[in-house]
Amino acid sequence: MSGNGPEIRELTDPADLDKLTRVFDDVWRPDPANRPVSVDMLRALSHAGNYVAGAFVGDRLAGGSVAFFAAPVGTTLHSHMTGVSRVGRGHNVGSALKMHQRGWALARGLTTITWTFDPLVARNAYFNIAKLGAAPIAYHRDFYGDLGDELGGGDESDRLLMSWALDVPLPEPSDETVGDVVGAGGRMGIEMTGDVPKAIAEPGSPVVIPVPRDIEAMRRTDPVAASHWRTAVRDALAPHFASDTAAAAPATRFLRSGHYVVATDE
Repeated sequence: MSGNGPEIRELTDPADLDKLTRVFDDVWRPDPANRPVSVDMLRALSHAGNYVAGAFVGDRLAGGSVAFFAAPVGTTLHSHMTGVSRVGRGHNVGSALKMHQRGWALARGLTTITWTFDPLVARNAYFNIAKLGAAPIAYHRDFYGDLGDELGGGDESDRLLMSWALDVPLPEPSDETVGDVVGAGGRMGIEMTGDVPKAIAEPGSPVVIPVPRDIEAMRRTDPVAASHWRTAVRDALAPHFASDTAAAAPATRFLRSGHYVVATDE
């Protein structure tokens, strides 16, 4: 990307790869003994023809993405991590990286990019589902085990597995509201008992599942409340995603207000 946007380029030099690990450290703030990726691993992935890219704002590395070829062989790229440092905020770095990754995959004849993300992080859910048009296809409880990073706040590492079909256009913006969904027959999938969220199982489709506006801040200020939200969203969302196949997954939207809308078979 040129002009006022970030410049995205593939990284192969160990010095650049070292800078990329420092960007990821800035994003995730991991235990130094358990960094998410090392320079030697990035070098090996890059040398083997996988995707290792950095986003530059001016001459400063402000974000990056790492992905590798995955099954089904010849069709899929799995994006392991994409992060934007404080330097890159406000420069559309995340979007630029994802579009560059999409073009890279298409140039190699791939049709799908997959990745996982924490379903409690509303801004990522909105970006992945509403902006990119990727589809959740599976829910994995405590996918990575104990990550020990500051961003996760010691919470279990539940993840939604996403599948992004590259042969369809990006979705159009939507102003749909929770009121629109409920008015058309949808039901709420979580209720509040005092300050504690709890999944509820009542008939009706689609199911509307809220998430906190800023779970990362909540993990710092009220980790008990954050843990309650992990359990409630897991109990409400996971039963609808029991398979790793896109064909078996329900159609899912994410509203600007911070709500999943899951079409069920009920």
